[in-house]
Amino acid sequence: MDDVSSEVAGRAAQRVVVVGGGPGGYESALVAAHLGADVTVVDRDGVGGAAVLTDCVPSKTLISTADFMSRFFAAAGLGVKLAESPEPGEVARADMPTVNERVKSLAAAQSADIAARLERDGVTVVRGTGRLDGPERVVVEGADGTTQTLDADVVLVSTGARPRELASAMPDGERILTWQQVYDVPELPEHVVVVGSGVTGAEFAHAYLGLGCEVTLVSSRDRVLPGEDPDAAAVIEDVFKRRGMNVLGRSRAESVVRDGDGVLVTLTDGRTVSASHCVMAVGSVPNTEDVGLASAGVALSSSGHVQVDSVSRTTARGVYAAGDCTGVLPLASVAAMQGRTAMSHALGDAVAPLNLRAVAANIFTDPEIATVGWSAPALDEAGIGYEAVMLPLATNPRAKMQNVRDGFVKLFSRSGSGVVLGGVVVAPRASELIFPVALAVQTKLTVDQVAASFTVYPSMSGSIAEAARQLHARPS
Repeated sequence: MDDVSSEVAGRAAQRVVVVGGGPGGYESALVAAHLGADVTVVDRDGVGGAAVLTDCVPSKTLISTADFMSRFFAAAGLGVKLAESPEPGEVARADMPTVNERVKSLAAAQSADIAARLERDGVTVVRGTGRLDGPERVVVEGADGTTQTLDADVVLVSTGARPRELASAMPDGERILTWQQVYDVPELPEHVVVVGSGVTGAEFAHAYLGLGCEVTLVSSRDRVLPGEDPDAAAVIEDVFKRRGMNVLGRSRAESVVRDGDGVLVTLTDGRTVSASHCVMAVGSVPNTEDVGLASAGVALSSSGHVQVDSVSRTTARGVYAAGDCTGVLPLASVAAMQGRTAMSHALGDAVAPLNLRAVAANIFTDPEIATVGWSAPALDEAGIGYEAVMLPLATNPRAKMQNVRDGFVKLFSRSGSGVVLGGVVVAPRASELIFPVALAVQTKLTVDQVAASFTVYPSMSGSIAEAARQLHARPS
């Protein structure tokens, strides 16, 4: 056997243990299995993790239901007349038990699909809680109290995160809720207060508004979505207010308590808001306690996140980490890429370091906000010369046909070369429209190359090509 064959055979014998079955975990397991490793995933709650069971999949399913309902309210503007409804003034109504059942069944089905894929690819799934016993061993405590020890050449930690809880607003699962508890509310809330105007808060505020609830959004900053493109955030806040949402800017919740059959939210300035329910969206906490990380030599940040490099290595040899427990970017797509990168590196396959400047992200409000690459503030801070153009969707012919009036396409290109540096799309299904911009950023296309590509007429994507055309720089 030659040296190369011996090396491959050595890799095939490696034992990989993945602690946590979320996107970072199951994606890394699939890569390891494809590279010939003996792979075991230790999972406590169900493969897919919070992303599939209690976070991304359920929340976006709920939002899809709200978006579908909004079509009924917009139908009149398109000339569609709906039949008389049972109650005067009622266009559509959400039946929450049915909505919740569909949300949870869809999440369970997605988890089952992932489990079937893992089994088909030869990955062993062990149900239980995993804890590192040094860098090369994982101890699993099963639900029945039994324990087993798994020896490993490579360990990947993907234990995720959980909603942050405040002592003055402790969730009770009935009226004061985290975003993971909303799918057990039996009836459509009359009035929901959402505390926190980041991505999670904005998405749930949008969802409940679309379902027909009265919504109050408590934002501690001067605008919603303070970490996003200012023009995009301004569009969303304007849409929220036009549709009847009560947005309390520069307000901070001091406490949330049960008040009979409802809740009482007290703000730091003394104002109070009474409602039927409150959803707390004030960040998350990494699940890194009691995992044996410190004793295995894995360093944590002051926030409790696992410290990793660009290929997801921790400070312990042979131990990698991926997903929300690392605090890199709280996105399922980033967790999955971290997991794939980690396992490719660990098993000697070709790998490129994680490029955060190429990450496409989306906020599932209506309209959606999709971003990729550099933002204007980041470019300014880095001192990079750039050109920018923003085209409102109101002038796009397809948008007019679909009665879309809010949104825009924004592109950034490097001065001189015209290389696409980033972009923002605010539109229905912006999550789909951002892909050509992400391709341009990833492959360093110029605006002229983007502009020279055909788009369908009429289409929303035509605005991306038009923005690129407007960024063309004539030679001096």
